[in-house]
Amino acid sequence: MNKLQVAWMAIFTLVLIWSGIGPHDYPTWLLEVAPAIIAAAVLWYTRERFPLTRLTYILILIHCVILMVGGHYTYALVPLGDWVMEAFDQTRNNYDKLGHLAQGFIPAIVAREILIRNKVINYPGWRDFLIVCVVLAISAFYELVEWWVALLSEEAADSFLGTQGYVWDTQSDMWFALVGAVSALVLLNRLHDRQLREFA
Repeated sequence: MNKLQVAWMAIFTLVLIWSGIGPHDYPTWLLEVAPAIIAAAVLWYTRERFPLTRLTYILILIHCVILMVGGHYTYALVPLGDWVMEAFDQTRNNYDKLGHLAQGFIPAIVAREILIRNKVINYPGWRDFLIVCVVLAISAFYELVEWWVALLSEEAADSFLGTQGYVWDTQSDMWFALVGAVSALVLLNRLHDRQLREFA
């Protein structure tokens, strides 16, 4: 393991431990942090066979931290979201929108790295289109998971869904993921390409 991977695992573990100490409720915590734990397991398993760029590792860690903070407080009760709500006179805690923006931004770079390094699609325009489609598929699947949880568990449903009475929550979540994906492709394209040359 290189230094970045060691630092990644250390930060991830510390935040996970903090997140799991006295969360708002454990069923919601488990639902929220499960994707982060799965991501960490996949990265550990592929660390030697398919190491990622520094950019991708850092972005995945940021996404995991967002998930673990949301799991600790529940998305509707994260203090940062409350502060933004009060500062900008909003009607709801919008920390979940940060999560869905990240749900587009980070998977876009992960998908881009996998597609480029495996030479799946060489034409950049079609590749970017496919990346956005993959991100929207992930976002839609996550909304389905939220719906299934709501049907199966009344106890954790409200905290996990985090709609806070907003009827367009599902649609706006997917919109934020779309904005995140397009933003990542526009803003990080060149930086990502420079780091990908290390694997050429």
